[in-house]
Amino acid sequence: MRLLLDTHLLLWAVASSHRLPVAARQLIEDPHNEAHYSAASLWEIAIKATLRRDDFQVDLSLMRSTLPAMGLQELPVRSEHAVGVTELPPIHRDPFDRLLVAQSIVEPMVLLTNDALLARYGPVVRVV
Repeated sequence: MRLLLDTHLLLWAVASSHRLPVAARQLIEDPHNEAHYSAASLWEIAIKATLRRDDFQVDLSLMRSTLPAMGLQELPVRSEHAVGVTELPPIHRDPFDRLLVAQSIVEPMVLLTNDALLARYGPVVRVV
């Protein structure tokens, strides 16, 4: 299964946080799965860190260099992903989450998240 981690799960995975749900950790570490992170998540972290959000305070350069060693592959943001956002119903207002949903649909892959509201986008989203 091809997985895309939402931003919070990505942060928790990198930090080896107890907040990362066991189900998410198992899916990420399963050798049969291909785990990805979006370049949009790093952009979101950068923006929210500059806004002094406590939950986004991380050394982004160090984090980025750690991701390949964790077996995570980068998913760049492409124009077809941006266009995909326009086709989504207005369920969620966060532009980063909407982009992650669009990326999951276009690629296709399963978006792993802890945000139950995103589950309303259908089977492309898995809440853990």
